[in-house]
Amino acid sequence: MFVQPEDSFLFTGSNIMLKFKLTTVLALALMLPGLAFASTAKLQVIHNAADPGAASVDVYVNGDLTLDDFAFRDATSFLEVPAGVTLNIGVAPGSSTGPGDIIASFPVTLARGGSYVAVANGVLDPASFAENPNGRSIGFNIYPADRVKTRSWWGTVAIRAMHGATDAPAVDIRARKGDWSKTLYGNVAYGDIGSTTYLLAKEYMLDVTLPGQPDVVVASYKADLSGLGRKSAFVFASGFLDPSMNQNGEAFGLYAALADGTVLALPQAGMAMARLQVIHNAADPGASSVDIYVNDELTLDDFAFRAATPFLDVPAGVELAIGVAPGNSTSAEDIIATFPVTLAADGTYVAMATGVLDPSAFAANPGGLEIGFTIKPLANAREMGYWGLNAIVAFHGATDAPAVDIRRLSRWGSRTLFGNLSYGSFSDYRVLFGKSYTLQVTPAGDPQTVVAAYTADLTGVRGAAAVVFASGFLSPEANQNGAAFGLFAAFPDGSVLMLPAADSEAMMVEKEEGPEVLKAGLAQNYPNPFNPITTISFNLPKESYVRMRVFNARGAVVKDLLSETRSAGAHSVTFDGRNLASGLYFYKLDADGFSETRRMTLVK
Repeated sequence: MFVQPEDSFLFTGSNIMLKFKLTTVLALALMLPGLAFASTAKLQVIHNAADPGAASVDVYVNGDLTLDDFAFRDATSFLEVPAGVTLNIGVAPGSSTGPGDIIASFPVTLARGGSYVAVANGVLDPASFAENPNGRSIGFNIYPADRVKTRSWWGTVAIRAMHGATDAPAVDIRARKGDWSKTLYGNVAYGDIGSTTYLLAKEYMLDVTLPGQPDVVVASYKADLSGLGRKSAFVFASGFLDPSMNQNGEAFGLYAALADGTVLALPQAGMAMARLQVIHNAADPGASSVDIYVNDELTLDDFAFRAATPFLDVPAGVELAIGVAPGNSTSAEDIIATFPVTLAADGTYVAMATGVLDPSAFAANPGGLEIGFTIKPLANAREMGYWGLNAIVAFHGATDAPAVDIRRLSRWGSRTLFGNLSYGSFSDYRVLFGKSYTLQVTPAGDPQTVVAAYTADLTGVRGAAAVVFASGFLSPEANQNGAAFGLFAAFPDGSVLMLPAADSEAMMVEKEEGPEVLKAGLAQNYPNPFNPITTISFNLPKESYVRMRVFNARGAVVKDLLSETRSAGAHSVTFDGRNLASGLYFYKLDADGFSETRRMTLVK
């Protein structure tokens, strides 16, 4: 069932009435989380108002700034919010300076119990935007959904959907997988919110079709639900079909807000995509936070030093102009540096922002390397480890530090983990077991001089990936008192951890240790199922002649992947199945008496 709300809204549940008005819920989502209330409700707020004039808003509660710069296509998590309490909610433009900038104020009382999603949608001045084809009102408003699921049944995903594109007509939304398809929501017009439906936690295509005409597909989007078992997702159409008729606002797309507040862009079918993580490691105090624009569109707002994004789906095969502007920039006109980037389809990348804005105002690099602000890319980045081992790559990001070795210290001695790493460079990936390590930083080729030592506790961690990066300045006083040198680790989910300094014993020099012994093994390919490229990893305990082949379900060889000698250690190879039909395949590794076969699934 769909609802079209008016200026204010009435929910009933256990004979309790709840009234919403404009940006009511924006403030409630973050207010007073440390206090306990006798009456509470669960609430998630989504900002889906594509009007460029409402790109961000500030919300005040009883005169106090509560929600600062709440951005378009952002969402809160489901939070416990106070109910049964009258709150005076004030709404101001983004980056307001105080309650004196409030342009509208509303007294609000929330009822207790239940779970809700409230979507801010519409435009501030409808006369300045394209009309809705179905005659729906497109003024800025709050669209509520009650009885929202915050989690689902085992192996399924609970889905709600909203039509939030003001200039788009009514449509049907269909889910499709192979030969199976089903209409999830029929004749959905702007402002409509559908009831809960359930899908198995698998990968689907979501087809947007004309009402009652399933063969007339307007657009298709990939919805990978395979990792969302027992979770919920609120899918919403966002932006404008014709930005040129709507003040050049954001273009149309499908997005999904998860219960934890994560918002995912669903990639359009037929569009080549890549995976990208961005890490801000530029220690210049003048770049403590930056705004990142992609093709002149604000993508990362107030991106802080030593912060990282999770791996995101981004367009591949097209040039992306990545622009960097000071934090709190007002538009793309504030961009101070632009970097053109073209990513390969199905590739996985890390982009490391590093350097200083004015090299003449900072200490020179001891090796004479350029230290101006730039973005350093890493291709073939990993989102997971190798066959239960942890995959670690290192980046030297300290502008005033010489080339270094990073050595692993243990009770048996030490050995070089990453060698001759100079400023601005990435190492190759190395594997580490799930235990605690002490990492020594020494000048390149000089194991006797330990500059610093850090603890990397991987106890119990298996199959993870991380980027360990040197950050800050060796001599802050010679670099505008910027952040001091340290080692940090960025993980695929966007979390960043500072590696703590090790105790004084870690500064001792020990004898060189021999290589860590690995067992031969063949890992499960990743991703699996895949379309059309996947990575296969394997370990070799010693240098061996390796042969790896791919077979179809009938046992016929369809690809000879490897037939060569490989050194001891962890290896990986990419398999491209774009010329093969969907189905079950097997891959087999033979190496110096070791043989193992695993299965994988190609889904197109």
